Amino acid sequence: MEPVKVGLLGIGTVGSGTWNVLKRNQAEIRGRAGREIQITMVADRNVARAREITNGECEIVDDGNLIVTNPDIDIVVELIGGYDVAKDFVLKAIENGKHVVTANKALLAVHGNEIFRAAQEKGVTVAFEAAVAGGIPIIKALREGLTANRIEWVAGIINGTTNFILSEMREKGLDFDTVLKEAQALGYAEADPTFDIEGVDAAHKATLMSSIAFGIPVQFDKAYIEGITRLDSLDIRYAEQLGYRIKLLGITKRMQNGIELRVHPALIPASRLIANVEGAMNAVLVNSDAVGPTLYYGKGAGAEPTASAVIADLVDIARVEAVDPEHRVPPLAFQPDAMNNTPILPMSEVTTSYYLRMKVRDQPGVLADITRILADLNISIDAFLQKEPLEGETLVDIIILTHQTQEKNIDAAIGKIEKIGTVMGKVTRIRLEELE
Repeated sequence: MEPVKVGLLGIGTVGSGTWNVLKRNQAEIRGRAGREIQITMVADRNVARAREITNGECEIVDDGNLIVTNPDIDIVVELIGGYDVAKDFVLKAIENGKHVVTANKALLAVHGNEIFRAAQEKGVTVAFEAAVAGGIPIIKALREGLTANRIEWVAGIINGTTNFILSEMREKGLDFDTVLKEAQALGYAEADPTFDIEGVDAAHKATLMSSIAFGIPVQFDKAYIEGITRLDSLDIRYAEQLGYRIKLLGITKRMQNGIELRVHPALIPASRLIANVEGAMNAVLVNSDAVGPTLYYGKGAGAEPTASAVIADLVDIARVEAVDPEHRVPPLAFQPDAMNNTPILPMSEVTTSYYLRMKVRDQPGVLADITRILADLNISIDAFLQKEPLEGETLVDIIILTHQTQEKNIDAAIGKIEKIGTVMGKVTRIRLEELE
């Protein structure tokens, strides 16, 4: 059979990894795909670097339009990132009848509905395994491996930068700013780490997993997003004493009245496998009716782990390119006419448990006032911890773990607790997920 001809948009970290893995494992890849997969054209602004990486073995251009309009290219791999330019190239590639492979979670989380619709109309495939959790094949697992299941919820550590920071804060007792600088020095965090530390990157990925799990359109704009910048190392230490670890989780759940879609720090019981995922590693836990909980663990970023996912998509497309488009696996798992409009729930309607920490005056009646407010709002207490005041101090930390309740009840309780004269400053609230 004729080889599959691939055009590569961008040959940075992931692009160079894709080139190298494809060259190194060409024989095995050809055996699995049934035909050779060749990168015949690369577009990159740094033409000299692109020529050095490819050793002159393919055509190098500085304009991606020359790839997406080239009639000899079968598949366009988009690895330039961002929203606008990438979107234009992807839509133009689709318009020209080319399959697309992308690692661009931001693009698909924001513009996915438009892109998938365009691909359906042209009868081409948009594949994006590399967009979520790097080398972990979570998209394929959700879309194909668990296709017989009714998925109930998905919870994942899906950003390596924040997991590295939280791991270092816990192990070394350092504050957030110190560990962030360390992460930047080691290359785990970008010079501008905003997307990572504010939870945006994880929300892009959670949005895509939610759509595949529950058959809903991508709706990034409705995701609740909270990062780790306000986490105090004190809370990480208290959580440890209570038998929990704090992780930034991307969570999506099927509820009776809608779908939860949220990213935020959460306490997880230390006994859970996912709570012990450390450093820059990723893990995704999926709970479904037939198989129960399944855990997917591995490297969520890096040149070759992400390249592994890119090439897996290339192989899938090579295998089914001749198949009628209606018989291919849909990008969001469900057939377009089977997608549903189940609403994304506002955060106020989300139900979970909570960790509350407050600094109070060490005097009688304080705890009674706090518990009365919680009881009035039907919030029951699961655990309680009061720290002894330091010598000469009149303020103590009180930590309360609640049973499950709606977020709006906790919001109301915190508002009332902060008005008590013996409570000093703001109440720290961190959500708690048992992941049972």
